Amino acid sequence: MVSANQEMAVYCFDTLIAHYNNEPVPPPAFEDGEHPLFVTWKKAVNGGEPRLRGCIGTLEARAIVSGFKDYALTSALRDRRFSPIPPKELPFLECTVSILTNYETADHYLDWELEKHGMIIEFTDPDHNVTRSATYLPEIALHEGWTKVEAIDSLMRKAGYNGRITESLRKQIHLTRYQSTLYTMSYSEYVAYVKRTRGESPVVAGSKSNSR
Repeated sequence: MVSANQEMAVYCFDTLIAHYNNEPVPPPAFEDGEHPLFVTWKKAVNGGEPRLRGCIGTLEARAIVSGFKDYALTSALRDRRFSPIPPKELPFLECTVSILTNYETADHYLDWELEKHGMIIEFTDPDHNVTRSATYLPEIALHEGWTKVEAIDSLMRKAGYNGRITESLRKQIHLTRYQSTLYTMSYSEYVAYVKRTRGESPVVAGSKSNSR
């Protein structure tokens, strides 16, 4: 089984910096494969808790090299919840890569474990008679301090449902649970990796993060 690793996070930083510099992306240092995946960018300022700046991926298996290349940019620049990440924010960024595995159909909406499972829910909006769906990665509910019911209710809102949430509606949810491996790398760790393996620091157009 392929697990998320350091080289995948490096490739995401490489991809973002290559975009800023209008240059080709250095080749990845990991083998290709077919897996669902996500790329998450967070920004930490003044030693505070890192805050989400973008998170996009796919629940369907796809080639991971092109997948990380695509979603590194999509999550950084085209997550509609946030403004695009500019080069000046690079020193404050951390990147988390996730590989999703072990998809299972749950018996009911509470048939999953906090921290262990991510969830995909699908249900019919009773107010508009449309199917709604959304997902949270395994680490989300625990990080937010939610109970399982609170996580489900939040996920229903994320799916676009604005009506009253009842126990009857929760019981109609079709839930797929999954697991993931993840790897998180800060920009300073990325710079240290590049110095160690390539003998020079990354140079970024429009950024004050360049160092020698």
